[in-house]
Amino acid sequence: MPSRSKAVKAAYLGLLLALAVVMGYVEYRIPFHLGIPGVKLGLSNIVIVIALYELGALPALLISVLRVGIVALLFGSPVSALYGLAGTGFSLLVMTVLRRTDRFSLIAVSAAGGAAHELGQILTAALLLKSSAVFYYLPVLLIAGELTGALIGFVAALLHRTLKKMEKGKRSERRDQE
Repeated sequence: MPSRSKAVKAAYLGLLLALAVVMGYVEYRIPFHLGIPGVKLGLSNIVIVIALYELGALPALLISVLRVGIVALLFGSPVSALYGLAGTGFSLLVMTVLRRTDRFSLIAVSAAGGAAHELGQILTAALLLKSSAVFYYLPVLLIAGELTGALIGFVAALLHRTLKKMEKGKRSERRDQE
């Protein structure tokens, strides 16, 4: 997103947050059963990946934390908020580091973020349950996180390309009007 006023940026952040919450609601109301207990598609992560690539790490973190809080408040519980914050924190950290290297595609960054999300949640489960037995489930969750993260990344990449084309079209339209 090119340099814009603070009001426009705030509106854009609000729009992305609203989209993330709506996608969280859709996922809550219409669960996508992937055959693995506890694994969800993570539709709202499309918005987080777009925010990371369009706005940067801090706005993506803000949207992530607010989304987790709102969705947990509306549809979940304090425990689901803990799991969500741990997952989104690990995920965003990994995606931010990989994004900054410029060595990985958006899809690869998202896939790594999906796996990191699962790792964050399993670490939280181990702490809350005071048991290392949950780590036996980690390989299944990592594979699921990679696959769902790649799918989310694919959709986010399509949207990111579309946003770039729209922005380029608006710039040329403004030049033509001048």
